[in-house]
Amino acid sequence: MILALLLLVVALCVVLAGWAGWFVARDRAVILNQLWGGAVIEVVLLVQGVVAIVQGAGGGGASDPLLFWGYFATTLVILPVAAAWAFAERSKWSSVVLLVASLTVAFLEWRMWQIWTGA
Repeated sequence: MILALLLLVVALCVVLAGWAGWFVARDRAVILNQLWGGAVIEVVLLVQGVVAIVQGAGGGGASDPLLFWGYFATTLVILPVAAAWAFAERSKWSSVVLLVASLTVAFLEWRMWQIWTGA
């Protein structure tokens, strides 16, 4: 797994979490542009998955593949579920949902890196 992609995902998640946090502080609901930000993160996650598959096929895979791919599948599901929830909930709590989901994906990325490197 390429560290640059991991850092990009984490940075995007932190930016999205900050944006959602700003909306929480201002008592505002999630807007469509924030959901598009989540979609951008999903695209980068898919690219990361393809890179991990290629590197794994080349012999340089994760120390525990089952755990790694479990975390990866979870990261792919969290933001779309949070986006659907945030879209349905039209209050400041939609921003809280997006904030928590973004930070969760960032944390899972860190754990995936630990599993990949065997740390």
